[in-house]
Amino acid sequence: MKTEFYTLGTFEFPADAVIIKGKLEAEGIAVFLRDEATINSDPLISAAIGGVKLQVYSSDKELAKQIFDEIRNYATDDLGNPIVCPNCKATKSEIYYSRKNVFYKLFPFFEPRKYQCMQCNFVTRPAK
Repeated sequence: MKTEFYTLGTFEFPADAVIIKGKLEAEGIAVFLRDEATINSDPLISAAIGGVKLQVYSSDKELAKQIFDEIRNYATDDLGNPIVCPNCKATKSEIYYSRKNVFYKLFPFFEPRKYQCMQCNFVTRPAK
């Protein structure tokens, strides 16, 4: 039997993923942290491999998303204000890196920061 996983979120630091993992497991959802050991052994490569991926079984996806949405922190600007999506005006955005360019795959810390709206999936760069 083939088991499918759903990546609920990615985190730069394993400690952030462990907190969410604890909450989901307390609700009876099995959680897997992909690349956690790699990043724990060398934290400087977190951006290069895309961070720690918090994964759940696809069958638990909807319940896990609901729990995660209740406790997650969304992106904010330098003043602590939530990033507002220019497309749908929602305040539920997260940092997004596309890494489509070979240069950014090799040196991800040079890629300009973008934000992806969790409501409409619109990707934008912040106004300067």
